[in-house]
Amino acid sequence: MKKWIALLMCAMLLGIGLVSLAQEVSGEGTATDGVSSLFGGSSVSSMLILFAVFGAIFYFMLIRPQRKRQAKMTELIGGLKRGDPVITAGGIHGEIDSIGDKVVVITLEDGAKLKVSKSSVVQKRDK
Repeated sequence: MKKWIALLMCAMLLGIGLVSLAQEVSGEGTATDGVSSLFGGSSVSSMLILFAVFGAIFYFMLIRPQRKRQAKMTELIGGLKRGDPVITAGGIHGEIDSIGDKVVVITLEDGAKLKVSKSSVVQKRDK
């Protein structure tokens, strides 16, 4: 998490620097005026650029990885079948005995059976 915060801070500083440079080149002001207008509110385009940079960082760091994890989990739960060795969120290892709409019955090594929620299955084991 500390890496992501450091990366976000670097991106913010880079964005401020790029906006300041663009204003200096375009003649809208000096580098110090660019930074003050970025926080002061006279330059709408610089704020839009900064929001776009933060939006892109937010998307690629939070939203996209979460969607990938959710798609992988949906695929795992949808592909469960009888006889698959699985691991639950609680760390229980077993083999699927039967599958319902929302529950799965898992047979343990000693023959005991557990009824657990489908969403608690987090991984398929190798046979």
